[in-house]
Amino acid sequence: MSGGSGSFLEIQPSELAFPFEIMKQSSCSMQLTNKTDHYVAFKVKTTNPKQYCVRPNIGVVLPGSTCDVTVTMQAQKESPPDMQCKDKFLVQSVAAESGATAQDINASMFNKEPGKVVDEFKLRVIYVPTTTPSPIPEDSELGSSAHPFAQENGINHSAMPQSVSRSSAETGKEKSSEATSVISKLTEEKMSAIQQNQKLRQELELLRKESSKSGGGFSITFLLVVGLLGIVVGYILKRT
Repeated sequence: MSGGSGSFLEIQPSELAFPFEIMKQSSCSMQLTNKTDHYVAFKVKTTNPKQYCVRPNIGVVLPGSTCDVTVTMQAQKESPPDMQCKDKFLVQSVAAESGATAQDINASMFNKEPGKVVDEFKLRVIYVPTTTPSPIPEDSELGSSAHPFAQENGINHSAMPQSVSRSSAETGKEKSSEATSVISKLTEEKMSAIQQNQKLRQELELLRKESSKSGGGFSITFLLVVGLLGIVVGYILKRT
């Protein structure tokens, strides 16, 4: 990028280009070259002093030497419309006494007076985007699978397939555990019913023997036991 020239200083570049990224500081530099055979004092001003930090903002450039000036832009919360910036910088320069230093510089040195030369060079600010949007892959490239980088409401769903797989596995384990518990409970109930059935059979056999000894006929107790046995057997058949 071309620079600018005045009576005292050659300034590079002619505009300040800042890499722009939201919520991040960025810096750029300019070089002030003294093209004379005497000392030159300079001062850097900006239309937006709260937004920028200039180091050094004043100084003295020796004959034939170059001074590097670093300009730092503070982090911004949002992008400006169309990435356009209206901020500007002004570099003022005047002849200084031989041996002068930055401590010898004062504001009155840059006052415009008759017979006094004060060079002024303006630089505009431009923003350079640091990132470009990545192209969205087409469905033909992805086949039947869903977009791996789909975003909705600012949430990245690229890890969702893995999460779904884990959730399915956990659900399968829970169902398997529940089924095992139910089977165990049914087995216990079945064993208990079988034991009750055997006990009733033994009692039925005893009743038969007592009945045969007493001369035949079924007592009411015997009929109740037979009915209960039928209910238990039916319950077993239904549960198994």
